[in-house]
Amino acid sequence: MEILKLFSHEQSEEDLQEIKSLLVTYLSEKVVREADKAYEDKNYTQAVFDKWKKEHFRKVG
Repeated sequence: MEILKLFSHEQSEEDLQEIKSLLVTYLSEKVVREADKAYEDKNYTQAVFDKWKKEHFRKVG
């Protein structure tokens, strides 16, 4: 809600770009933390990732 309130006021293009950059940084760091947690929780190894690179995950149908 606070972010929406922030955008209800006129912002300069520079400020909007900075806010977007901050949000992207925050979200990307969050994704990395979650991936690291999954990596540890599921005991993944580099071999698992190498196998996944060669697999086809798209569903057909």
